[in-house]
Amino acid sequence: MDWVSFWDGANAIYVNDRHKQVHYERLASDLASFVPSPAARVLDYGCGEALAALALAGRCAHLTLSDAAPRVREKLKGRFSGQATIAVRSVEEVEALADGSFDLVIVNSLAQYLSRAQLEGLLGLFHRLLAPGGRLLLADVIPPGVGAARDATALLGFAAREGFFFAAILGLARTAVSPYRKLRADLGLSTYDEADVLDLLKAAGFSATRHRPNVGHNQARMAFVAIR
Repeated sequence: MDWVSFWDGANAIYVNDRHKQVHYERLASDLASFVPSPAARVLDYGCGEALAALALAGRCAHLTLSDAAPRVREKLKGRFSGQATIAVRSVEEVEALADGSFDLVIVNSLAQYLSRAQLEGLLGLFHRLLAPGGRLLLADVIPPGVGAARDATALLGFAAREGFFFAAILGLARTAVSPYRKLRADLGLSTYDEADVLDLLKAAGFSATRHRPNVGHNQARMAFVAIR
């Protein structure tokens, strides 16, 4: 199994419905703040279930959702079939789009599942797809030394604030014997320090800075804003 297959199938990455709800509510609030204007064209690349999509779409002129997992895309198409301002595209369809198609590209919690070469290729793609002055948000990047224990601590803190602490404890116990844990052990997650990410973005043609806070609840991870 690889990461795309994992996310394409049934998984229990959220400990319960409350966890999923507040996770996406937090994402909706955080991501919406990066939309530059109501006329913006936005790409959410590696969007997953995109439960924050309606809130994000309400802040821009058009939202494109893209994910590598086929079943995820089919579910998204079913959910948003009646939404004229939301399109669901495959990775290949995004790659075929014209230069300057977007004003904002969001890449949240994806870099860890890519090789360095894959990330470099995507940064080049996003530079082409962004209009001059457009922005790339690269968020939830894992620094070296931030492993499962730090992620668990961040989750428990979030759970305590949002009312699902005991469910989170049980969920972490399930995760310890889950396919996610096995894949994380077998494949690993890509990590980058701040200077390395900034160098990669510069090499792709961006002017970039680290953005604090990170998107979402885990502040041990990093976010970056890059301007074309």
